[in-house]
Amino acid sequence: MSQQAASTEVNKNNNGSLLLGTGLVVASMILVPALAVRLGLGASLTGALRIALMKASSRAVSGRADVSKAA
Repeated sequence: MSQQAASTEVNKNNNGSLLLGTGLVVASMILVPALAVRLGLGASLTGALRIALMKASSRAVSGRADVSKAA
């Protein structure tokens, strides 16, 4: 019985990180470019923001810290 409870707990944690990762992807693919156009940001800054959000999304889904210490 305790093994089944542990399995359920892991699934809940995975669902939360998957939801967070999906939200960050949506933000980087749709919201960031739309806001950048609206605010008049340059393409390089928009690209840097998108890359940062995609890295954060990848870390959220994989559940590990960034060991490269980059950006």
